[in-house]
Amino acid sequence: MPRDASELACRLAREAEAVCRHYLSNGKREGRYWLVGDVHNTPGRSMFVRLRESRKGPAGKWTDAATGEHGDLLDIIRESLGLRDFRDVAKEARRFLELPRAEPEFVSKPDRPAVPAGSQAAARRLFAISSPIQGTVVETYLQRRGIACVRHGGSLRFHPRCYYRSDERLPTESWPAMIACVTDLDGRITGVHRTWLDPDGFDRVRLGKAPIDTPRRAMGDLLGNAVRFGVMDDVLAAGEGIETMLSLRCALPTMPMAAALSANHLSAMLLPSGLRRLYIARDADAAGDVVQTVLTRRAADAGIEAIALSPRLGDFNEDLHVFGLEALRAALRIQLAPEDNRFLHASTVVAG
Repeated sequence: MPRDASELACRLAREAEAVCRHYLSNGKREGRYWLVGDVHNTPGRSMFVRLRESRKGPAGKWTDAATGEHGDLLDIIRESLGLRDFRDVAKEARRFLELPRAEPEFVSKPDRPAVPAGSQAAARRLFAISSPIQGTVVETYLQRRGIACVRHGGSLRFHPRCYYRSDERLPTESWPAMIACVTDLDGRITGVHRTWLDPDGFDRVRLGKAPIDTPRRAMGDLLGNAVRFGVMDDVLAAGEGIETMLSLRCALPTMPMAAALSANHLSAMLLPSGLRRLYIARDADAAGDVVQTVLTRRAADAGIEAIALSPRLGDFNEDLHVFGLEALRAALRIQLAPEDNRFLHASTVVAG
């Protein structure tokens, strides 16, 4: 327990970016600095906080270019929370410093063998220690994106404190996250995809994702594999994003689907034997044009019929969110092969 303000300030400085993310959440990191409007957490860029020690000064020191004010991280805690008594500031600083901190990504314990960060084994471990999404921020995040009935078939889980580090030189943070398992054609987990989420709200800029530089990351072996929803059959819909395919699954609840997680990975996704028809759920952009061309050619070479499904807006999640479920169903009905209209009915489907 630190004995004075100087020691408290030094301890906070070792976690300067975590302090800024917590107390100056309306700002963002740029290079070695955290930029925000002022010490009261107003959006803007006039105040900058040094995140790492350099020749220009120690970590945690800040200056407001608009007013000339300056100080340390204790001042940020005091002003951002409106505290006046130093005992309250010190109490809050100690509370923050005692919050759980992330372990290193390469973990070694007697009952938990070390696994390389980013490996298939690490991906399987992360998915195994995660929990169901029901009643969690994952379910809330998806519902706020218009996905009211999340038919994921067990491919999604929730982790309350998933580790995140934007730079090897910076401290590791932890945020709640949606964990999606990536599997091969035999159902083996080869990787996971993480979407870090904001537990405090949902806005139109981040759409519920955490206020970090890269709120989506994958680990493990993705090439040729995908996040899969439903049991594989002779008809499959494949697209890029998890939210895109879950939106389609709201309208086509019994059609097997796969999210390849990017345009490049979708183009290279392995096609299962026995597949008769492939629906390419393309995004409405240049990358979507390329994906459609490449996958259509690959499907034809394998004797598979390929049909493009095109959204009215940027992707099918936008369509669902803006136009609603019935409008999405109507738009899909005219794009499906007639015999596949059976997938539009959910009478025998159980959500999950």
